[in-house]
Amino acid sequence: MTALFRYQTDLLVRSQRWLPPFILYAVFLAVGVQSGQPILDSLGYTAAALLPVAAWLVRICVTNEPAAARGCVSAAVGPGRAHLAPLLVALTAAATLGALATVLVTLISDPTSADRQTAVPRLPAGASGLLAALVCALLGTAVGALTTWPLLRSTGRAIPAMLLTALLSVVVTGSPARAAVSGLVTGSRSGTVPLPLLPLAGAALFTAAATALACALSSRRSP
Repeated sequence: MTALFRYQTDLLVRSQRWLPPFILYAVFLAVGVQSGQPILDSLGYTAAALLPVAAWLVRICVTNEPAAARGCVSAAVGPGRAHLAPLLVALTAAATLGALATVLVTLISDPTSADRQTAVPRLPAGASGLLAALVCALLGTAVGALTTWPLLRSTGRAIPAMLLTALLSVVVTGSPARAAVSGLVTGSRSGTVPLPLLPLAGAALFTAAATALACALSSRRSP
C-alpha cells in the first residue's frame, strides 16, 4: 500500500491539477480571514472552506490516472486497493493543507472572543481548529468518494452532485462538519474553546463507510 500511495502522490504532484483547488482555498481565506479577527471565528471559516476543496481533490486523484495504467494497477493489486490509494492521497493532501492554513490563521488572529471581552488561549484554540479542519477534510473526502467514479460516471452529474453535497455537508443539521464549525463559532461568542471529538468520530465513521463502498464498487464497475 505504501508503494501505491507514493505512486498516486507522484501522479498528483506531477499533474499540477492540485493547483486550482489550492488556489481556490487561498482565495477563500484571503477574502474571509483578516489579521486581527477573533480566532475561533476565523478558524471556523478556515475549516468550513476546506470541505469542498477536499472533495475536489478526491475527484482529481481518482481521475488522474490513465485508464490503461489504472487497469494494470488494478490487475496487480486488486481494484479495491487501487481505488483506496487515490482516496488516501486526497485526504492527506486536504488534511495537510488544512493544517497549514490553521496554523497560519491561529498566528494572525486575535485571541479573543467575538465581543473582544474574553481572552481565548491561542494554543487550545489552534488545536480545536485543527480538529475541525480534520473533520471537514474527512467529510470532504467522503463527499468526493460518493460523487465520482465508480458511483457516478457522468461529469455532468458528478460535479453538480459534488458541489451540492459539499454545501449541504456544511449547513445541514446533524452533519459533523456543521457541528465542528458551529462549535467554534459558538465558542467565539462565549470565549470558550470547544473540543470537537464527537464530530471527528462521526466524520471518521462516515468517511470509512463511504470509502469502503467506493472501493467495493470499483471491483464491479469498469471506468
